[in-house]
Amino acid sequence: MSHFFHLPHLSGRFIPVWQRNYLVWKKLAIPSILGNLADPMLYMLGLGYGLGSLLPDVGGMPYLTFLAAGTVAYSTMNAATFEVLYSSFSRMHVQRTWDAILNAPMTLDDVMLGELTWAASKSLLSGVAILAVIWGLGLYGNFWMTLWIVPVVALVGLCFGGMGLVMNAVSPSYDFFLYYFTLVITPMVLLCGVFFPVSQLPAAVQGVSAWLPLTHAIDLARPLVVGTVPDNIALHVIALLVYGSLGYIVALALTRRRLLK
Repeated sequence: MSHFFHLPHLSGRFIPVWQRNYLVWKKLAIPSILGNLADPMLYMLGLGYGLGSLLPDVGGMPYLTFLAAGTVAYSTMNAATFEVLYSSFSRMHVQRTWDAILNAPMTLDDVMLGELTWAASKSLLSGVAILAVIWGLGLYGNFWMTLWIVPVVALVGLCFGGMGLVMNAVSPSYDFFLYYFTLVITPMVLLCGVFFPVSQLPAAVQGVSAWLPLTHAIDLARPLVVGTVPDNIALHVIALLVYGSLGYIVALALTRRRLLK
């Protein structure tokens, strides 16, 4: 197993893989966008206006603003995760698209980097769409500060894209993804401050939450929505980069082993 683990050899050849995925997606762009946005939008508007009307300010801001800031990160995470699980798995295992691409002068390193950057691109679209709703509803403190959310969203997409590729590499079928959503994604949604402040959790759970990538994403996005500079920016950025980079490297090694069996 150890000989599958080595640093990736990256090149610009991942760009045609990205372009190929984009051209396929473009044919179904509208239903794809609606599908990615429906769930976070319903949570944000339904809970934000419904539950928010019953609550005082949360974290020094109206609950709708609090929830909207968390939803930016939540929506980005979901979009990247769904892309590298269901769509990438289809291209790798079901449709055998990766096999066809690898017959060209292309390496698996390039193919998977193309998948990762494509997932980040789709998640960027989802995150920016939620951000546009925040702008439209006037839920921000300083418009120019909210523009910094765009690179944050791109970083979050790369982070969760890299993590999801690990699951893609070991999954025997689509059904296996339910374990990832049940044991990883859903706990992060509940523990990382999307719907309520992490400070409401028991101290031990707060300690766990501090290590989770979605917490770092929200700790960057939420202050920017209300117009303040996030604390510990370097820590959050490095944490997201580490999760995404390690995820990509581990996923690459596991996929090498899978395809060479």
